Parts: sequence; structure tokens; C-alpha cells
Amino acid sequence: MENSERSTTRSDSPVLFHREKGVIPRVAAVHDMCGIGDCSLTCALPILSAAGCDVEPVPTALFSSHTLFPQFVSQDTTAFLTPYLDAWKQIGNSVDAVYSGFLGSAEQVGIIERLYRDYPSALRLVDPVMGDNGSMYPTYTKEMCEAVKRLVPGADVLMPNLTEASLLTGLPYTGADPDEGQIHGLIDGLLEMGAKNVVLKGIDRGDGTLRNIVASRLADGSTHVAEQAHTKLPFMLHGTGDAFASALSAALLTGRSVAESADIAGEFVRACMADTPAQPDYQRRGVSIELELGRMTALLG
Repeated sequence: MENSERSTTRSDSPVLFHREKGVIPRVAAVHDMCGIGDCSLTCALPILSAAGCDVEPVPTALFSSHTLFPQFVSQDTTAFLTPYLDAWKQIGNSVDAVYSGFLGSAEQVGIIERLYRDYPSALRLVDPVMGDNGSMYPTYTKEMCEAVKRLVPGADVLMPNLTEASLLTGLPYTGADPDEGQIHGLIDGLLEMGAKNVVLKGIDRGDGTLRNIVASRLADGSTHVAEQAHTKLPFMLHGTGDAFASALSAALLTGRSVAESADIAGEFVRACMADTPAQPDYQRRGVSIELELGRMTALLG
């Protein structure tokens, strides 16, 4: 990585949002809504609200439950979103951040781009929910993944896992333990595509920790890079990616830097995962966030 600094400090990481005391930021949250399971809007609404944000949902699809359950029904909302956002404009709505995640169709990328045009000063927080473990999610297609690439240029924070970084850059997926050259290749590729800050999630060295890499292109053209490690628990849960991205976005909107926000999000997810095995049917329902929402509220202090 040219002109880069590998660091575990957070002092040079940019602060993207300067919050005025007593003012509640408004966040357009472009995600699906699941009736059962803490993921997507079911994560974004409580986590961002706990951090003192006004969450304005833009529901990309409705699911009876998340897709880990053997039976579910869903409804795509693409046709509804244009009049939905027209109504926002007609009442003079304002937005401080656009936080996007799971999409129901390739056409919905155009909905996010419309939000960027309607609210040009809003932060662009992009969780490119496309796949994991080297594969696209079953509901995604190559057309959808190509469309999601349009969200990388200008993204204030892009939050891909290793699979999504591979899909976005076209570089090969090499597993959960890529070497330093492969990591730098993914990050450089995403920064060159136009992302301003990248949080690359889910690196597993097999040493009992999970690592995230936070890379920021600074005003002088250099790149600040921080590696963060969090304790890995001996099980996996559905919804942790959404919880992480929502917590990172929430911390950003309390005025924390990108690197500090990513660190806060990693610890929030670890704590939520530690709470979860005590809950009934947790293997299917996924991560439970409710007992840790106070961490988000504490950021306001």
C-alpha cells in the first residue's frame, strides 16, 4: 500500500460527523425488514436509536423471518420506493446519513443513488451485503453484485467482508486468512474504486481472534491503516454483520472516528454474541442485541 502506515492507534483516523449537542441526526436506513431475527432493520432501528439517532427506514423487502429459517415468505418493495421517497421530498424531509445494506433487486441501487442526489451532504455508509464464505447469497445475482459496485465510488465508509471485497474488486477470494499482500490488494482496489474509508471485516488467523482492517485515504493522499483484533467466540451467529455495521454507523454519528467506531462495533458484537447462547432457539434466531444497547447510549455521554 503506497504511502501507508500500519497502526493500531486511532489518532489519525478521520472523524466524519461533528454532532451538535442536543441535535438528533437523521439516518435513512436502506435495508430489508425481518419479522423474526435480529438483522437488517431489526438491528439498525434499535442500535442507531440507542445512540440518539432518528432512523428513517427505507424497506427494501419484507421477510416473515430471516432466511436461516426453513420456511419464510417475503415481499419485494422496489415498486413502492419511488413514491415513498417522493413523499419524503414533498414534506421537506432532511437526512444526515444514508446507511444501506441488503437489497431486494438490482434496481434498488438506483433508489440509493436517488437518496444521494436528494441529500447530497448526507454521509454515505455502505454495507455491501452480497455474500460470505466465498459465495454470493442465494437471493443475489451477478447483475445485483455489478449494480452494488456503483455504490463504492464516494462511499464515506464501505464495510465489506472478505467475500464482498472480492466480489467488488474482482480479485480472487482466498479464504478467511489472506496474507498481507492479498489484504493490501483488496483494500487498495476498493480505495482506487473511490471509497474514502474501508473497514474490511472477518480476517481469521486461527489464533482465537477476529481481525478487521480499517483503511482511510487522508487529505494529503496518504493512507492510514489500523488493524483491530477482537476475541473470537467458538460459534457463529446469523446477523452479526448487520449488528456490526449498525453499531459502526451509530458510533460515527456520535462523533467518533472511523477507526474508533469500528473498534466499538467489534466489541459490541462480541458482547452481543456472548449474551446470545442463553436465549431460546438462539442457533436459528441468531445474535441477540438487546442486552447491550446501553453501550450505544453510553456513547452519548
